[in-house]
Amino acid sequence: MASIEKKDNNIVVISLEASQEEFKDAMMKSFNKNKNRFQIPGFRKGKAPYKLVKQYYGEGVLFDDAIDFVVNPAYAAAVKENNLQVVSRPELDIQEIGEDKGMKYTVTVTVKPEVELGQYEGVEAEYRYIAPTDETVEAELKRQQDRNGRMVPVEGRAVENGDTVTIDYEGFVDGVAFEGGKAEGYDLKIGSNSFIPGFEEQLIGHNVDEEFPITVTFPEEYHSEDLKGKEATFQIKLHAIKVKELPELDDDFAKDVSEFDSLDEYKADILKTQTEQAEKSAQDRFETEVVKAVCENAKVDIPECMVDTEVDNMIEEQSYRMRSQGIALETYLQYMGQTMDEYKAGLRTMAESRVKSSLVLEACGKAMNIEATDADIEEEAEKIASQYGMKKEDFLERIKENDSFLRDSIVGRKTVDALTSKAKKVEPKEEPKKEEKAEE
Repeated sequence: MASIEKKDNNIVVISLEASQEEFKDAMMKSFNKNKNRFQIPGFRKGKAPYKLVKQYYGEGVLFDDAIDFVVNPAYAAAVKENNLQVVSRPELDIQEIGEDKGMKYTVTVTVKPEVELGQYEGVEAEYRYIAPTDETVEAELKRQQDRNGRMVPVEGRAVENGDTVTIDYEGFVDGVAFEGGKAEGYDLKIGSNSFIPGFEEQLIGHNVDEEFPITVTFPEEYHSEDLKGKEATFQIKLHAIKVKELPELDDDFAKDVSEFDSLDEYKADILKTQTEQAEKSAQDRFETEVVKAVCENAKVDIPECMVDTEVDNMIEEQSYRMRSQGIALETYLQYMGQTMDEYKAGLRTMAESRVKSSLVLEACGKAMNIEATDADIEEEAEKIASQYGMKKEDFLERIKENDSFLRDSIVGRKTVDALTSKAKKVEPKEEPKKEEKAEE
């Protein structure tokens, strides 16, 4: 039987004991697992008897695995029996151990904190709907027009702002070429400000087939320590000048880029799409504000270990996203001049907010008796299976031993839906206008 002592800060100390017989049985299991490691003169490896191994090496040589054989099942049973929701790594403290004594020990853990809910039904939250306009429709038309434009060469004039040029370049500092400062056949739009300040402007006025130098100064905040604040000379060869030729915004354009026969029909569809997106954005923001309001009304003492775990999860999420783009997070941080510890520290506030939201929503779900039904599980499994090209039955078979993640996800979403459906929409507060300075 386990003795449970609850302490401050959601700490629980589990006191446990193994009898001499139980500990001796664990020692024998440890011996059988490790006997091939022991070499005693006069015996082939692994053939020395248990008592002789203890005499030769000391019984402590078998303690590590014996402790695991004793603690793991007893700890798991104590957690289950006392319905403890452990959120930290267990810390083992042994008070007494030996084959002639048995084993007395404690396991200290942090458990999920209790949430004191405030008002969670009928909270007020801002609902901000930004309706599309003729201007937003025209902006989308212009974007599609630009996407469908084509680059055409320019002849008989020099480079102007807004042109796209094709150049070779090589950079030198104090007469020495530097790494990353060379390219051939590079397309650069003048006015894009994608190069060092002053680079693009110095191309204006030059003609195709010209070769010429330009001089620039790297910014003091430039990412390369070797180039910060340095003056550099670039040798340029100008191969081509191009401009983008845009199609006419007419019925033919609508037919080319959409399923519609006229520009008016296409514009109507853009308005419809933008309206749907605006409504979804407004609802998403409203849900966020509802959850924020519910969390502000709740009280919970969040253990540091839960925040630490969430920070680690956030770092893993970011690492995965960056790896998918071919960038290592460590390389990115080095480029930004930031250490991993500084990056972690910057995530803590957001991590704490995410942990609190999760805890509060879980408490709300229980308070409202929200559950994941079999029909919910079937529907969600169908969606996930289709995303991975699997059959629903195969997916359910895989998770049948542990579908808690699926149930938790469903309950969380249903909880947010329930809170949102009962919340009151209020007009957004106007941004405070800056007071004009009084005339002197």
